[in-house]
Amino acid sequence: QVQLVESGGGLVQAGGSLRLSCAASGRTKSNYAMGWFRQAPGKEREFVADISWSGIMVYYADSVKDRFTISRDNAKNTVYLQMNSLKPEDTAVYYCAASLVLVHTAGGYDYWGQGTQVTVSS
Repeated sequence: QVQLVESGGGLVQAGGSLRLSCAASGRTKSNYAMGWFRQAPGKEREFVADISWSGIMVYYADSVKDRFTISRDNAKNTVYLQMNSLKPEDTAVYYCAASLVLVHTAGGYDYWGQGTQVTVSS
């Protein structure tokens, strides 16, 4: 089992920045890929970004490319999502997730955090 706890969400004006963190505990010895997903009210959960265990491979949704950056610190069992140039349409609950395989769909992830709310005002 892997437990994931997100933090860093909040309210920010359009154009602003936030950095989300996701701390992992439990069976962190395995080489998990980590992903960020988000879900806005009335919408399905969507892929945002993910990163391989080594950190070498990273992938982004087109909607966040060039604005968001995913990174990880394996010594701290933590993954980050730096979000810049935020837009009102980025408003959602953001979830981190862990998987033994680097996939870009929610169904491919085994463990999930509780989520952190990000609200971007116009």
